[in-house]
Amino acid sequence: MSIDYLSDASAAQAHGTSSEPGWRLDEIVAELRASREITHSIRHDGPARRPPSREALERILNGLVETLFPRHYGRYDLDSENIDYFVGSTLSAALNALQEQIHRGALFVSDEVPTSDTLHAASELTRHFAAALPWLRGVLVSDLRAAYVGDPAANNFPEILIGYPGMTAIIHHRLAHVLHQHGARLVARMMAEIAHSRTGIDIHPGATIGPSFFIDHGTGVVIGETAIIGERVRIYQAVTLGARHFPTDDNGALIKGNARHPIIEDDVIIYAGATILGRITVGHNSTIGGNVWLTDDVPPNSFVTQASIKSKPATPAAAAP
Repeated sequence: MSIDYLSDASAAQAHGTSSEPGWRLDEIVAELRASREITHSIRHDGPARRPPSREALERILNGLVETLFPRHYGRYDLDSENIDYFVGSTLSAALNALQEQIHRGALFVSDEVPTSDTLHAASELTRHFAAALPWLRGVLVSDLRAAYVGDPAANNFPEILIGYPGMTAIIHHRLAHVLHQHGARLVARMMAEIAHSRTGIDIHPGATIGPSFFIDHGTGVVIGETAIIGERVRIYQAVTLGARHFPTDDNGALIKGNARHPIIEDDVIIYAGATILGRITVGHNSTIGGNVWLTDDVPPNSFVTQASIKSKPATPAAAAP
């Protein structure tokens, strides 16, 4: 049964009663203003600036993915005569919108007064990003092949490309990583969070990941900002490549930018639930078993499993009374 609030309010007025619940709006709004502008201000000085739009970035991501894989994510009816027109039109719209969001991001986090140079810088950054797309698509195809080879349940490339959350996450990451490397860090972080919300896989855009990377299943995977992953690495769900310590300066503030996440060398497999912490190195061709907690370097060609379960010493029988 629907409720007609307007009718309820009209009836209350007709009977001389008020439907206002008394929220003390004037006082609360004034207190929020004081918190926002004085006691807990987090704004930069100067005029208000528009942040990048998550909704716009979602549309941009969709357009970029359609550009990279037009018959899978774009239009099924594309042929050799019209596919380039579709790719060109879609890419042009995505890059124009991306330039605006990069510009917004640069202004939003900057203490400097906006100038025409900021728009030019956003344009140049977008140009560099666009130039990397053909190379990036080649890397993504290597990831696609790695998924096909590494998963016996994978029947074909289209199934992986449009149906595997790990593939979605790595597509988003590789796009965001290029932007992060060129300095559009706020936009890159927002793109990474879009992938996180879509897939449950949390990859910081600063993480460096080599080709032929495969995340199987994927839910709960976390890869930190300074992690470095080599070629042909395969990881499973709930794996964490995280930091062990957070060093601080003399004032107790966290030191930003230190290398604090693991290095995973080529041809490593990390099974479900493994937690690898700190700036340690897992040597090439190693296998890390499920649910392992690892904080020390691992030599190449190693196999690491959980500690074996040992029985407790037998308890002596109680003496008879």
